[in-house]
Amino acid sequence: METFASVVIKGEEGLSSIASAHSLGGGVSAVSVVFARNTRPSAATLRALSISTGQFAISLDPGAESPEDTGWVELLANGLTFDCTGIEPGPPSNLPERVHNFGISADADFSSGETITLIPGPHLTGGAVMFPVVRCLAWLGALLADLPGVQAIVWHGARSYNAPNHFREGVLRWIEGGAFPGLGLTALARTADGGLMSEGLALFTGQEVTLAPDLASDSAQGAKLALRLIHWLVENGRIDTDSHLAGPSGETLLLRPVNNQRIIKVSKSL
Repeated sequence: METFASVVIKGEEGLSSIASAHSLGGGVSAVSVVFARNTRPSAATLRALSISTGQFAISLDPGAESPEDTGWVELLANGLTFDCTGIEPGPPSNLPERVHNFGISADADFSSGETITLIPGPHLTGGAVMFPVVRCLAWLGALLADLPGVQAIVWHGARSYNAPNHFREGVLRWIEGGAFPGLGLTALARTADGGLMSEGLALFTGQEVTLAPDLASDSAQGAKLALRLIHWLVENGRIDTDSHLAGPSGETLLLRPVNNQRIIKVSKSL
């Protein structure tokens, strides 16, 4: 079952700490792929995938020159490079932190799996949270979801574990012009006062969004509204001044930047 609120954020300090970490990148611009044991890909496997899809290339393979450097390759897509670590025959990457589950049971155990991780290349360090870079990273994760043995796709920015098909279909649909996959590339958590807050949106916009308790009292409706707002913010970018939008029932919503503009507080306009 897909979940959207598997953690509670305690108070303004918690809201600020999440927004601060994401707005600074915080090492969260990464996607990991968890494989069943002994099914991790090698450089040759990734090269075969690149040829079959025609969507990316292996631009650097240190293992081809030195047997000691066989744990990573550099992928090139849309003119951007990404380091893919943890591939065979080197050691796997560490299993990432898990907070939210989408299309995956909360009881699923991945401790016996093996992980590879994709991050922006060194020359993109200053732009690791730039929208085109993060978008391309998600797209490459969706392509890797097709490899044999994949158990989960982990989007670090939202600390989310996703069923391979859930991640792949959501991201590719977005890339082709559909809705932003808010339950996957972001997640929703309950705030201590009963509201809802996004996690991971700042990787795309530099800001998280939080709904006032009265807008989130109905869990399903609150989640639906939050996801609509997340899609709108990804499409339109960050908000630096108070803005107004029409709500689902015709009410006017106030979107107000707070905490040094790191959080967008959404409430009913008076």
